[in-house]
Amino acid sequence: MPENSLAKNKVNVSTQQYLDIAEIKDDVVIMKDGTLRAVLLVSSINFALKSEDEQNAVINSYVMFLNNLNFMLEIVIQSRELDIDNYLSYLKEKEKQQINKLLKIQTSEYIEYIKELTSIGKIMNKRFFVVVPYNPLSDKHKSFFSLLGEAVKPATSIKLKEKSFIRYKDMLDRRMESVIGGLESMGVSVARLDTQSLIELYYKTYNPETAKNQNLVDLQKLRVETN
Repeated sequence: MPENSLAKNKVNVSTQQYLDIAEIKDDVVIMKDGTLRAVLLVSSINFALKSEDEQNAVINSYVMFLNNLNFMLEIVIQSRELDIDNYLSYLKEKEKQQINKLLKIQTSEYIEYIKELTSIGKIMNKRFFVVVPYNPLSDKHKSFFSLLGEAVKPATSIKLKEKSFIRYKDMLDRRMESVIGGLESMGVSVARLDTQSLIELYYKTYNPETAKNQNLVDLQKLRVETN
């Protein structure tokens, strides 16, 4: 085996050791330490445009939501440069199909306007996620040095039995229902990421450049061959 290939393989193996994710299935992320994660995609609120009464209602709902939580959760804001290539291709196709000359000219001018606008500065797309965890074991008994050791060592995989997974997932689903109800009381839209969406999310997070040119295959279209 060439030295370059061997070195590349060593890098890949080393990188995989430090990833905390063991598996993604049934709309759940299974971590290597045996804990579970579920992810919600949450819409934003234009708080400044609301009236004072509406703002107070949102704040009160948020306070009640936090007070009713008896577990930790994580709020993640992901900013990515907006990819408008597909949108421009769509507009160009519409321009070709347009019969009315005036509309054809207006479509062409709109395409040039979009190109000029995006050339001036990057247009960012923000997405908001709420990560809901479930840990079947409490970390309170772990000492400071144990936690420090886990932080500097590669993640170690803990195999989760199917029966345990079903039980833990049921507990996680209950938490999800509570979180979804609390978020919707604030007037935001909430959607739970399914298995395909979770894989795409982590794929694009860990491989932002590759994801621009290489999309993931739909799980439903994958064919698994068995011996």
